[in-house]
Amino acid sequence: MSVKAFKLVSAVEREMLMGDKNYINIECIECCGKNLYIGTNDCFIYHFLLDEKVSTAGKITFAATKQLHKYLGLKKPVSELKAASALTRLLVLCDNTITLVNMINLEPVPTGARIKGAVTFTLNENPVSGDPFCVEVCIISVKRRTIQMFMVFEDRVQIVKEVFTPEQPCAVAVDGYYLCLALTTQYIILNYNTGVSQDLFPYCSDEKRPIVKRIGRQEFLLAGPGGLGMFATVDGISQRAPVHWSENVIGAALCFPYVVALDDEFITVHSMLDQQQKQTLPFKEGHILQDFEGKVIVATNKGVYILVPLPLEKQIQDLLASHRVEEALVLAKGARRNIPKEKFQVMYKRILQQAGFIQFAQLQFLEAKELFRSGQLDVRELISLYPFLLPTSSSFIRSHPPLHEYADLNQLTQGDQEKMTKCKRFLMSYLNEVRSTEVANGYKEDIDTALLKLYAEANHESLLDLLVSENFCLLTDSAAWLEKHKKYFALGLLYHYNGQDAAALQLWVKIVDGDIQDSTRSDLYDYIVDFLTFCSDQELVWKYSEWILQKNEEVGVQIFTKRPLEEQEKNNINPDDIISCLNKYPKARVKYLEHLVLERKIQKEKYHTHLAVLYLEAILQLKSVTTDNCTETTELLLKLRSLLQKSDLYRIRFILDKIQGTDLHMESAILYGKLEEHEKALHILVHELKDFHAAEEYCMWNSESRDSQYRRRLFHLLLSVYLTPGTSDCALVMAAVDLLNNHAAEFDAGLVLQVVPDSWSVQLLSPFLAGAVRQSIHTKRMTQVALGLAQAENLIYKHEKVKQKGAPILLSDKKVCQVCQNPFCEPVFVRYPNGSMAHTHCAANRHLNSNVTPHSPSSSNQT
Repeated sequence: MSVKAFKLVSAVEREMLMGDKNYINIECIECCGKNLYIGTNDCFIYHFLLDEKVSTAGKITFAATKQLHKYLGLKKPVSELKAASALTRLLVLCDNTITLVNMINLEPVPTGARIKGAVTFTLNENPVSGDPFCVEVCIISVKRRTIQMFMVFEDRVQIVKEVFTPEQPCAVAVDGYYLCLALTTQYIILNYNTGVSQDLFPYCSDEKRPIVKRIGRQEFLLAGPGGLGMFATVDGISQRAPVHWSENVIGAALCFPYVVALDDEFITVHSMLDQQQKQTLPFKEGHILQDFEGKVIVATNKGVYILVPLPLEKQIQDLLASHRVEEALVLAKGARRNIPKEKFQVMYKRILQQAGFIQFAQLQFLEAKELFRSGQLDVRELISLYPFLLPTSSSFIRSHPPLHEYADLNQLTQGDQEKMTKCKRFLMSYLNEVRSTEVANGYKEDIDTALLKLYAEANHESLLDLLVSENFCLLTDSAAWLEKHKKYFALGLLYHYNGQDAAALQLWVKIVDGDIQDSTRSDLYDYIVDFLTFCSDQELVWKYSEWILQKNEEVGVQIFTKRPLEEQEKNNINPDDIISCLNKYPKARVKYLEHLVLERKIQKEKYHTHLAVLYLEAILQLKSVTTDNCTETTELLLKLRSLLQKSDLYRIRFILDKIQGTDLHMESAILYGKLEEHEKALHILVHELKDFHAAEEYCMWNSESRDSQYRRRLFHLLLSVYLTPGTSDCALVMAAVDLLNNHAAEFDAGLVLQVVPDSWSVQLLSPFLAGAVRQSIHTKRMTQVALGLAQAENLIYKHEKVKQKGAPILLSDKKVCQVCQNPFCEPVFVRYPNGSMAHTHCAANRHLNSNVTPHSPSSSNQT
């Protein structure tokens, strides 16, 4: 595919050169800056000044002004011209002789310095001498198989090296010490300093004209077999793929990133970056093609033309306009070396962005995303393609000149809904990826608002995730869009995120009541309860508490019972106010009181009493409806009993009065137990309920955290209830026997034997008696052990006392009491283990004794 890389512009018309003399032909050319030199077949040199002009439309033309011409007087064609601008000299090859002439007046140097016997020559563009006032010239000598190296100064020449080659050289190019030679049958690289040569590839110079051109440091371009333009380094390797020329190529030139070739009919342009042919220009009768400091000049026998390169940016834009993205990017990367860094970066980013939109339009989303990222695209450029996605308040204006040719997504997709859906899906993905990166800096409102609109329109599950996390959605635009798409629950989340909880709750309540339709959450009522539970706005909680409780008492009360613990501990909402509010909702009121009493364990009598009364009233209400205990009644009874047993804060007499006259005997027994009226309680359990197990349990839980004597008293009391004089009930007798046998350790055997009837056999009480005897023996033995330990300790103290008596103690009127610091008045004292002494009355005072020396207190009782 073609690229318009160059435009052919005439530089010197034939009339300016030869007038009406048709026999004059152009043999060679040289260009140095604005100076153009032309050598002809009639031994003339012409000097022109080239003036480049650019029209307002950007068209480039050249105006050539003839300065002078010079006849060399040899009647031979001028074969080659090379300018040495540092020396203001022009090297002219004519009749195998290189003459030095002045670049300005074309006069030979006064010394007549020249080089004879040259077939052709070239300049070393990478000189090794380091002398700025000389040029290095390499000639193919008329001597057979000989290359000669010269140093040319302003007015003299000096031979440096003569090198012999294995075959006759036809063409040469020089880089430093390296010669690239076209021999008769092959190309070689020769280091003229060391003499080391490297064969490249075969080539027949008899069949085709060889081309050897230096294109860069230590790199050459050669005309290879099969019409290939081959690249070779001084190491004999190729670092680039070859370009495909025609078989009869005449000359080649380099204008990065292009290689230009000339044949009989065409000028062809190939890219060095991808080796593809980019342009073909018809050009007949051409025989010279050379590049001079980036300027490519071609010539026929009669005229000179310049290949003017189009700006690389224009070429890249043309490629992008043809949707040739890969070629445009390759060319843009290759342009890096020819453009200042800052300018290149700006240009390259824009090219990447343009390429991204081209790929996007072709639905190549992965490629487009990578190009957008690399080009650091202002993401609003992409969003603006989608109608109505950018907020109305956005100040964004599209890049100028535009990055693409599309007005909006409708034009891009031509109304194809499937394509449009794919594009929207891509934008969702892309915005979600970039919203948390540096790309979003400064544009977060635009990005998040656009993302919300896309999610809402597509009914995407990520809409809610966006709204419950940190976001920058603009309220006005987003609210209108969500309402348009009937996303009322999401709209409530948006209001909540923006601190408008009242508006959010109003919407959600309407959804639950069926005033507006939104099926986003089937558990929206539970969500509202949870929302109010953690809502810090008390006014909102009170405002919607009635609505919540009317819907479901047991769930709705959670707005009070599950509030954050810190808030409850501060009593931000007074529990008494809550209880007053719940008076119309008995189930909720019970649950809240359970929360206060059982979970928070608030130690207030009124809450405990209130809860017990509510339990009692509910039980009595259920019992009035049915005589059988239903599951609900059983659960309430268990709750009431647990409360009565575990709590010590409720008003016992008040509850007992309410129970009187009911069949709640177990509860009555528990209340009597709380009043320490155990005999009444046990009488109820034994004679009213006949629940002997419950009677035993009563004794156990009533004696928890009490001493063993209290528990023993309760068990003896229960036994006396079983054995009430005159009782002949066999069940009570058996209960008494079981009580004794199962809890032998809880009784005083002596008292039991006084109480039990004489008619009971030993066998009947054998478990009790065995346990009692075992307990008695155990107690006796433990007492003996304790006595033995005490005696041993006493013996230790006696031994210590005897040891202390073994040493004499001297007492004089000079010794003082260690406690009161007064002398002893009588031979009576107390001596401590550390040797200090004190008055007996001082030692008896334990408070003063603590002031004795540090070692004495631990043994203060030892004398």
